[in-house]
Amino acid sequence: MKNLARLSFLPFLLLLPYSLVAQDTAFRNHAIQIPGTSVPLSLVAVKGGSFRMGTAKEGRQVKVSDFWMGACEVTYDQFSVFFRDEGFEQGSKVDAVTRPTAQYIDLSWGMGKDGGFPMNSMSVDAAMMFCRWLYAKTGVFYRLPTEAEWEYACRAGSTTAYPFGNDPKLLGLHAWHAGNSKGKYQKVAQKKPNAWGLYDMLGNLSEWTLDQYDPAYFSKIGDAPVDPLLKPSSRYPRSVRGGSYADAPTKLGPAQRGKSDPSWNQRDPQIPRSRWWLTDGMFVGFRVVSPRLQPSREEAEKFYTLYLGN
Repeated sequence: MKNLARLSFLPFLLLLPYSLVAQDTAFRNHAIQIPGTSVPLSLVAVKGGSFRMGTAKEGRQVKVSDFWMGACEVTYDQFSVFFRDEGFEQGSKVDAVTRPTAQYIDLSWGMGKDGGFPMNSMSVDAAMMFCRWLYAKTGVFYRLPTEAEWEYACRAGSTTAYPFGNDPKLLGLHAWHAGNSKGKYQKVAQKKPNAWGLYDMLGNLSEWTLDQYDPAYFSKIGDAPVDPLLKPSSRYPRSVRGGSYADAPTKLGPAQRGKSDPSWNQRDPQIPRSRWWLTDGMFVGFRVVSPRLQPSREEAEKFYTLYLGN
């Protein structure tokens, strides 16, 4: 149980934000514009609650708190602003800088970049550092979703096999997978959203979460947990959710859990291998969340230092 932490008990989630106090009384969908650019980021207000997480066989009744979640996977357009921001240098264990090193090859593999394609092939460190950068730019705390938050948002209040019902024949209307993607990830928001307005929760790219992957996840979180989190203690494996354009339709579903593997970076020519990019992780991306109850600045920095230290 030593790797288990519950987000609701961590001090960085117990303080109201200086900038979101006004929004707290009007918890709603909204979009931000990344400062200094015309690049938007749309956020969906996800009202917390209880749900049955996981499969019928091994799942648990779980409660999550309110949060905002990116309506779409983070795109090249959004990530490129971070990539080009030479003024953002705060120090970290990620290649000793806080911006990605240049890609040694085109890790989009010709599948698409600007104009709404999702950002792919980044490590969990790079995804988290984007969140830290966005916090520095906006004053609003962002991070990756926990597994519980991700599944709760994906299900969008449903209790069926898929967010849209039980008929797998309808999956193609909602998700890009190996059967309809033609071997490529696609622009975000081309398929139908779920009931809460979230696009591509299933398929397109698998998505990083905050948790360490553990096959015994449900036994470790215990009964009726609130905001459960298996705190990362090593680089591998980390939990990913949703499945991707390269996965068979049967691998896509709210309860499907995936895990990262060192083979996702097996062709990296650098020594040591990059902590930013994954040469063979072209199927993985991420989306951001922002908890309604925000941390203080000191607790936010403590959080980023902790989660970028593995």
